[in-house]
Amino acid sequence: MEDKLILIDNGHGNNTPGKRSPDGKLIEATYTRDIASRVVNALRRLGYNAELLTPELYDVRLLERVHRVNVKCQSIGKDNVLCVSIHCNAAGNGKEWLKATGWEIWTSPGKTKSDDLADSFVAMAKRHFDGQTIREWKKVDGERDKEAKFTILTDTLCPAVLTENFFMDNRKDVKYLLSDEGRSAVVRCHVDAIVSYISGLI
Repeated sequence: MEDKLILIDNGHGNNTPGKRSPDGKLIEATYTRDIASRVVNALRRLGYNAELLTPELYDVRLLERVHRVNVKCQSIGKDNVLCVSIHCNAAGNGKEWLKATGWEIWTSPGKTKSDDLADSFVAMAKRHFDGQTIREWKKVDGERDKEAKFTILTDTLCPAVLTENFFMDNRKDVKYLLSDEGRSAVVRCHVDAIVSYISGLI
């Protein structure tokens, strides 16, 4: 249906210490791989060209992830590729329950095409995460995403965003993430945001 290549990345690996809820019920590596696979499968069913960037179970280093993205960009053109990296957030070291809550999205600093992709995500997050906290920055440039010099965002040639899907060390967020409702909402948010961006609907 579409000629764009959608690369779906996932947070960390099964060999990464920490990165889990204090009770061990949510492990970021396992959870985000499940979400990433569901997103890719849903996009493919809709006729889109989607791939897992990091199908390995272990933690693929950032420079290798960037390399994989940029090889695709150089092969088919950076305007024909986009990258979405899926993570779960944490306020502490994973040893205790804390109060930080909500969903957020990150792009590299400055105004880029990634900001348009992020805007699509924010719109869909507000639609699908009913009753949940959406953590936005109200910046002077009008953008609603957060910005940081994360390698997967700054060193990739194509539009790229990183989603932080609620907090692994917040009891309410973990319960939501592990529920059928929450898991389905996370997947729908990603799929609908990507489709809306590609289709120019947002």
